[in-house]
Amino acid sequence: MREEPCFECLQRRIESDFSNKLIFSYGVSDSGLPFCSSAAVQVADPKGEAASAEFILVCMPTHANDCLSKYVDEYFMENPEDSYKEGIGDIIASEIIHHQAEVGVSNLTDETASSDSLLNKSESLLNGSRKIILAGLRSRSSKCSHSSRFSCSRIISALASVARVGISSGLVVEEFASDFSSGSVEDHVLCSLSLLMEGKASGRESLNFLNLVGIPSFNEDIFPGCLRHPNIAPILGMLKTSDFVNLVLPKAPYTLENILHYSPNALKSEWHIKFLIYQLLSALAYIHGLGVALGNICPSNVMLTDSCWSWLRICDSPWLRSNLTSENEECAIISSSRSGCFIAGCPSQDLYADLKLSPSIDWHSSFDRWWRGDLSNFEYLLILNRLAGRRWGDHTFHTVMPWVIDFSIKPDKSVDEGWRDLSKSKWRLAKGDEQLDFTYSTSEIPHHVSDECLSELAVCSYKARRLPLSVLRLAVRSVYEPNEYPSNMQRLYQWTPDECIPEFYCDPQIFCSLHSGMADLAVPSWARSLEEFIKMHRDALESDRVSCQIHHWIDITFGYKMSGQAALAAKNVMLPSSEPTRPRSVGRRQLFTQPHPTRRCATWKTGNSSNRLAVHQCQGSEIVSEKALLPQTVYLQDLEEAAAFSEHARYLSPLYCYHPKNNADGISSVEEPASESSKKSVSGKPELGNKKEVLSDIDLNYLLDYIEVDDESSMGYQELLLWRQKSYHSRALSEDVAKDIFSVGCILAELHLRRPLFDSTSLAKYLENDILPGLIQELPPHTKALVEACILKDWRRRPSAKSLLESPYFPTTVRSSYLFIAPLQLLAKDGSRLRYAANFAKQGALKAMGTFGAEMCAPYCLPLVEAPLSDTEAEWAYILLKEFLKCLKSKAVKSLVLPAIQKILQATGYSHLKVSLLQDSFVREVWNRVGKQTYLEMLHPLVISNLYVAPHKISASAASVLLIGSSEELGAPITVHQTILPLIHCFGKGICTDGIDVLVRIGGLFGENFIARHVLPLLKNVVRYCIDISSMNKPEPMQSWSALALIDCLMALEGLVAVLPKEGVVKELTEDQSCVHVTVLMQTNLEIPVLQVAANYLITLCQRIGPDLTALHVLPKLKELFDELAFSPETANGSGSLGRALRFAKSKVDEESQMGSRMDLVLLLYPSFASLLGIEKLRQCCATWLLFEQYLLRCHNWKWEYTGESSRTGAENISANRPIFSKASASEYNPAKLLLNGVGWSIPQSQGVRGAKNLIAQKRFYSLHQDPVERHAASSNIRKREPWFWFPSPADNWDGPDFLGRVGGLKDELPWKIRASVIYSARAHHGALRSLAVCQDECAVFTAGVGPGFKGTIQRWELTGIDCVSGYYGHEEVVNDICILSSSGRVASCDGTIHIWNSQTGKLIKVFSEPSADSLHLSIPLSSASKINNDQANMLNANSLTSGILTSAFDGSLYTCMNLLESVEKLVVGTGNGSIRFIDVVQGQKLHLWRSESVDSGFPSFVSAVCSCGSDRMQVDGAVALPSWIAAGLSSGNCRLLDARSGNLIASWRAHDGYITKLAAREDHFLVSSSLDRTIKIWDLRRGWSSEPIIFRGHTDGVSGFSVWGKDIISISKNKIGLSSLSRSADEGRAALGNTSETLHARSRNKKLVSPIKYKYSSLLTFISCRN
Repeated sequence: MREEPCFECLQRRIESDFSNKLIFSYGVSDSGLPFCSSAAVQVADPKGEAASAEFILVCMPTHANDCLSKYVDEYFMENPEDSYKEGIGDIIASEIIHHQAEVGVSNLTDETASSDSLLNKSESLLNGSRKIILAGLRSRSSKCSHSSRFSCSRIISALASVARVGISSGLVVEEFASDFSSGSVEDHVLCSLSLLMEGKASGRESLNFLNLVGIPSFNEDIFPGCLRHPNIAPILGMLKTSDFVNLVLPKAPYTLENILHYSPNALKSEWHIKFLIYQLLSALAYIHGLGVALGNICPSNVMLTDSCWSWLRICDSPWLRSNLTSENEECAIISSSRSGCFIAGCPSQDLYADLKLSPSIDWHSSFDRWWRGDLSNFEYLLILNRLAGRRWGDHTFHTVMPWVIDFSIKPDKSVDEGWRDLSKSKWRLAKGDEQLDFTYSTSEIPHHVSDECLSELAVCSYKARRLPLSVLRLAVRSVYEPNEYPSNMQRLYQWTPDECIPEFYCDPQIFCSLHSGMADLAVPSWARSLEEFIKMHRDALESDRVSCQIHHWIDITFGYKMSGQAALAAKNVMLPSSEPTRPRSVGRRQLFTQPHPTRRCATWKTGNSSNRLAVHQCQGSEIVSEKALLPQTVYLQDLEEAAAFSEHARYLSPLYCYHPKNNADGISSVEEPASESSKKSVSGKPELGNKKEVLSDIDLNYLLDYIEVDDESSMGYQELLLWRQKSYHSRALSEDVAKDIFSVGCILAELHLRRPLFDSTSLAKYLENDILPGLIQELPPHTKALVEACILKDWRRRPSAKSLLESPYFPTTVRSSYLFIAPLQLLAKDGSRLRYAANFAKQGALKAMGTFGAEMCAPYCLPLVEAPLSDTEAEWAYILLKEFLKCLKSKAVKSLVLPAIQKILQATGYSHLKVSLLQDSFVREVWNRVGKQTYLEMLHPLVISNLYVAPHKISASAASVLLIGSSEELGAPITVHQTILPLIHCFGKGICTDGIDVLVRIGGLFGENFIARHVLPLLKNVVRYCIDISSMNKPEPMQSWSALALIDCLMALEGLVAVLPKEGVVKELTEDQSCVHVTVLMQTNLEIPVLQVAANYLITLCQRIGPDLTALHVLPKLKELFDELAFSPETANGSGSLGRALRFAKSKVDEESQMGSRMDLVLLLYPSFASLLGIEKLRQCCATWLLFEQYLLRCHNWKWEYTGESSRTGAENISANRPIFSKASASEYNPAKLLLNGVGWSIPQSQGVRGAKNLIAQKRFYSLHQDPVERHAASSNIRKREPWFWFPSPADNWDGPDFLGRVGGLKDELPWKIRASVIYSARAHHGALRSLAVCQDECAVFTAGVGPGFKGTIQRWELTGIDCVSGYYGHEEVVNDICILSSSGRVASCDGTIHIWNSQTGKLIKVFSEPSADSLHLSIPLSSASKINNDQANMLNANSLTSGILTSAFDGSLYTCMNLLESVEKLVVGTGNGSIRFIDVVQGQKLHLWRSESVDSGFPSFVSAVCSCGSDRMQVDGAVALPSWIAAGLSSGNCRLLDARSGNLIASWRAHDGYITKLAAREDHFLVSSSLDRTIKIWDLRRGWSSEPIIFRGHTDGVSGFSVWGKDIISISKNKIGLSSLSRSADEGRAALGNTSETLHARSRNKKLVSPIKYKYSSLLTFISCRN
């Protein structure tokens, strides 16, 4: 074992060597002790705080003949700065000669080409300013024993080609950290590749890089180049000190070990596993080509980036850490020495002197030693922490220890007081069982523990005395307050719900404070010193009492009580990860699945002289002799139990390599090929890597041909076996290279098995007796064949990395994706990555690799488009997005591309890419790929958000054009609910003028009737609600919001006035009982700016309708206002006081245009009306004209002059200050000047200020807690004024008041609370309408009903004109269900049989039916009963669907209902005997049949409803997985839940007392059911089906169907419509029923945009507008 410093010594050394420019984060230790030679560090910014990027610094001791030390020394001796660029030609020429002497001219196909290649490589080095390779080029040292081909210096140059060699200093670190952060390290390589994609001269760097990644093929005879392989971890710096060489490399967020332990689902499919192994083999092929073996390959040495791209870490390679062992050898292994800090004077030398840990942890032997008493509890727990991945010093995942005493009294083994109960977690002891039970029962996801057993907050609080204040401010509290930290150990124990840290058992310094304001952490009074406390605390941990109970704590923290029923009993159920497929670097790893054995021997004693082990037995507080108490049989039983446990947990000691006994000659080199035939490829494909193919022939067309994926499937198992036979005769390997292949095989097996393939015992059996572990039989056949080839006992027969890469095991999509993705992983700028990806995709790369390959590349490319981009980069991002839209399937577009677009649209401020995405042409492409419904769900709300969330002028203009242009195609109903309503919800929240302009222009587009019926009623409701709010005692933000919303609403009304005809304005805005504007002006408690806006817009309205209509309709309504103003004390006194205090800050009000008081309304209104009507007519209409004119003359010097024009006085100045919007409104809404993509709508530019709106602070309204009495009073007042009408809420996260209502025609429907306006009506069928389905593009609908002769007919209707365009008439019975299949426009319809037919032509494609009941296909019928009892018959007859197969007892072979699994294009069909049939509609064949036993013996039960639920996770082959479960509702009222993968019955329960009419899965864990027993029930599957469901009652008849819209359920009960809310409790959720002859037809949960109303005894088809 190498000598390693402790964490503190390493930290001091790093700070000293780098002048405090590097900040020590934590040490990276391979053992459980705080000793290491590597650390996670961060570069300090100018303020001395840590920057964002983290690096790994590896301190390697220097030796006289060490390879790495010699390399660094050669660099300083042979590469002085002043001679760096001198003599390059001589160096290159001599290097060519030297290279030929080493490898032989015969190995080079073309000597001249090789020389040119070397020259070009060296030139590219010089151009790239990479100095490191020159040390390798100048090196004349002989070959070391690692390689038979090249010197160590040359190999290091090739593997660390981007490293900077220098003296350790803060300046050098800052330089390469800056280059790394900016992406300039390898940017020149990616730029060269981009030029190649563009068909321009690219130089040699692009071709050299392609050669690294296997273009034209992977080459085993390579010359060390100047480019880094993309799968080798980049070493950024080699920085020398007097005794060390510091290697600096980026810190990857994960390792493969992290993925295996904490998030194994991050590798989503077998394809991803193959892709990962392909990367590792690609790096190994390059390393082996250099003539060296990597060694020490294991999951912890495989680094993974955020995108799970792999880096092989070479810092731990044995050959890199070697030195000469003799005068004749150049390399050898560093000798081992004792563990512990070797720095003289370090206090930690004595702290861990008695520990017996080693970096290579063998859990099996450690457990055996601990169980027998040869290892202390402290050491064993450190081993468990290391196995769990916990890191000493890492505050986010620190090593954990149990609290064993509460510090109230001195620990005494003879008394129970003061000892902690180790059978319960500290969390449970701190919170109490009652609180944990309450948390479990009330949480949405049941759990007891919501946090780690040792959180970062707790660790930093424990170590507060030793940590920098900056760390405490980040982790504990932003404001440092020393008195808030516990002052002594007892208070600390009582305060924390977390476990302990090992420092409290070994390090006295943990109690000493470094901060002047914080006192030392006090130890209990029974300890005389810190050292004594540490000793007593440690003795308590090693005591008999603790040793007898410690296994309980291990079970809770690391063992079987972390999951299952044991966790539930121990109240230790943890909150699961919300994203199981997301990689994680930390987490709780369950080490054991069986109870941990009790320790046989207990007491571990320490003394000043030596450690002594006293063997005792744990039984209460007594310690007796083993021979006296424990019979031999009992001892043997305990031994057998411990042995069985140890055998069960052998996977905790994985082995990935072996050390053969006969390899005594040291490390061997890679052997040269024995013959020319051995060089040939073993692949059945033509060898692209023939050396006669010159690299210069590689161009864009060659790359496109290379990555093209054939439509044929990958090679089969036989081809793989043939390849394996051929690989036996491939080129001979060295034993060390063969060990690398062995390690890769072990990793591949573990990725599939999720546990190691070999441990010490199984590996020994294999090497000695050739017995493979039984686990290998669990591998898939193809993987098993490859693993067996990699781990062959005869290492000479193992395939090389090159042979594995060319094997049939890897499909062509892996190779093509690797070529596309590998350049993106270079240390380059994001702009260069984007340019490369866009150019390659534009040239047809994504199309060539197929839809699946493009889908695999998308996660690596799409994050590039989400960052802020320049205009040029935005163009590349736009190209890339469009290419992915073209090449991906619709589901992949929805899951990958649309989330990226969402992030772009969510960004605030200007973005050129955002504006491009808001173009009509791009949105139409989205529509074509995923449909309008998906667009409305995922993108449309974000388009609207660009009109009110910090809107930028250009983005807002583009969004408004898109909304206006798309509204006509979307149609009126969708436009109202998806555009108009959300925009109105934005009133008062900072909506820009373009947002209000959208309302106005859409109104003008759809016409006067649309405005009158849909827009104006909503705006009037807003005005009334805001007025009601202003009259209540509400908090200030609420009042401010109401004022802002009023102004927005008045502006929208003012715009609509300009597009309505004069008669429409009079009818809608002035003929009402009260004019909206006048109503606002009459309010005495509104803010002055609101009154000013209302007055200005009232004048605009009057100008629009003319003087005559103004005098007739408006002036009479102003009489009350004029009387109030005329007889105001201010009028009589001539004063202009402010009246009441303004609610807006004066600093935010334009003093010149702001009204001073309510009396200024006279100045606004009277002169304007005088100018409009004439003074005489105004005086006739206004009885108080004399008082007004006297007031205006006295206070504002206004006097009417009989010149036909108003005088140029203060009144005109105020009129001149009216909003420009109102002046220009008549012209601004004319047709466009600038056409956008053929839509025909101009970009609505806001040309002026928004009037009084600009005078008000733009505040976002946030929902506030109101007094319940006030809220009830407010809602009551509104209801008294006008009845309210329900409609689906346009936004579930609406944070404002619920004031909007959808108004239909009033007539005789005033009692209704549910209202729908009829858009279209048409006669659909001769008889009753039975079923309906809406197309995915939402442009057409299919209806099924009773046709002539009572036969089933299906018709297709175009929604744009409600025309029947086609139909299908092939059914002999009434159709009871329709499913629209997403492939090829086909439709499935069911009338007892299933017909698949073309929706365009009506041509029948396939008919599916079941054989009769006595057929062999159904071996045993579900029930022998043949008749239905009376109750069930009555239930069937009560159904409003009065004809068809559901109304009589029928043959069990008939199909009853359908459910489409869209992800896999399969139908799940219910049958008349309770079975479930699966049908593959793509292949046109029936699949398996799930038959289940009947739960009722009195009558047969048929499947009356079926639904499924799951997620679109990928399977092994990259396809989308089946749903996780399928629910079937039976006519008997029972419900069955079946596993969708196996068909096993999960549960069966009595759901209803009658026929189940429908099932729907709102989420994965929620099931909604309805029945003819008049109830709707919601089942939470997480709590079990035996728990009480939420029940909605109140229906007077059976519920024949329902639909789930957001958080609401719309149900049908005979001739009534019911509304229930999922967000309310069962008591509050009773259905709100109306009394009408209309029934809302139930539809599938994914088709929510258009829903029909069906009249019970007619054949009229009526469409209503409803929201998703």
